Amino acid sequence: MDQITEILSDFFGNIWNQLSNMETFDYIDILIVAFILYYTFKFVSDRRAGKLLMGILFLFVMFLLSVFLDMSALNFILKNLFSVGLIAIIIVFQPELRSALEKMGGESLKGFKGKMDKDAESILRSSISEICVAAESLSNSKTGALLVFERSTKLGDYVRTGTIIDSQTSSLLISNIFFNKAPLHDGAVIIRGGRIHAAGCFLPLSTNSDIVKDLGTRHRAGIGMSENSDAVVLIISEESGIISIAVDGELRRGFSRKTLEERLKNLLLSEEKNAITERVIGKIFNRNGNKKIK
Repeated sequence: MDQITEILSDFFGNIWNQLSNMETFDYIDILIVAFILYYTFKFVSDRRAGKLLMGILFLFVMFLLSVFLDMSALNFILKNLFSVGLIAIIIVFQPELRSALEKMGGESLKGFKGKMDKDAESILRSSISEICVAAESLSNSKTGALLVFERSTKLGDYVRTGTIIDSQTSSLLISNIFFNKAPLHDGAVIIRGGRIHAAGCFLPLSTNSDIVKDLGTRHRAGIGMSENSDAVVLIISEESGIISIAVDGELRRGFSRKTLEERLKNLLLSEEKNAITERVIGKIFNRNGNKKIK
């Protein structure tokens, strides 16, 4: 018992000595490492990279065994595999890595942004209400629809695949776009700043193998868009009329008009505040003759 107490005393004594000798930059170093580990864990747990990590751990264990048991052939193969493995991972998971870095950059700046002006908030609230009216109508008629709400990650690459509209949001216009005889009904509508910015846009399909097989291409495109950006995606099923929302690769289904409006306001209003603030700061810098903020 005394020996265990002595060991624990030495252990905690060493920890205290290390903490007492730490300087300011040591704490910053720990915070940065914790930040990186948090986003790495979040990235791995939310995506198919989790299965890849298990495979890498298995190969690493095999590599250690080859070293301890002196298996020269296996050791040679695994050593060369690890030397090019990092590059292969970056190539294979380029979309996921890009999405993770974009979201990390967007979330890290949220605390430095201010409040939304009343006019912009009014426009967005009106837009959400019109979209919810259209969603209820499309759901009742079982008309498929796909709407993407742009947030901090710009969706210019996907806008270019469709047709620019740049119109005030209207429930009638949205219903006309997704009418099954309309030329743009198969693509997605992208909402930017509370306005219908583009229609007929093509979105990336999700490669997540855990998605329910009953969901069709429209739902896979919506989930894929939410995986590759921080966008909020509204999906209306053509088969059942069920209203769904995809955010960060997760799909929630069964919204009514009221619950849909509440959910969209919770997700979008704070994000739009950030976008408005950035534009205002940019105008101020331009007036002062400084470089424009992008």
